[in-house]
Amino acid sequence: MTVLLREAIGDRLRHARTTQRRTLREVSRTARVSLGYLSEVERGRKEASSELLAAICEALDLPLYQLLHLVASDIGAVQQPVTSPAELTERAQPAAPSLEGGTLVPAVIGNDLSDLRLQPMLTHRLSTAIGKPRGAVVAA
Repeated sequence: MTVLLREAIGDRLRHARTTQRRTLREVSRTARVSLGYLSEVERGRKEASSELLAAICEALDLPLYQLLHLVASDIGAVQQPVTSPAELTERAQPAAPSLEGGTLVPAVIGNDLSDLRLQPMLTHRLSTAIGKPRGAVVAA
């Protein structure tokens, strides 16, 4: 799945604006950008210049570096190949019983990149008991 930079930037800008419950008209007026052009940028149809991005970010009280960091994280999470839990189990057979962590896998919840979340996934099961239980064992 290829994600265009302009689409990822647009998704994040729209998410920031709607989270603040602001209209396109209000942000375009504050940023001194035409309403139509701002709409095109948010929909990923136009490439915004660095000056334009800086003006929009300032109007949204969103530092430009933070926008770029969020966009880079979104694209990085989507671009990484995701393997199924079965493939991870087949490949990851530890030689000796050990306790290992999991990996982060992207999970898209919704229709756009602003809904992307990283969720931990356990890649290994414990192969030995930790110790003999005393009394009742409560599992959560």
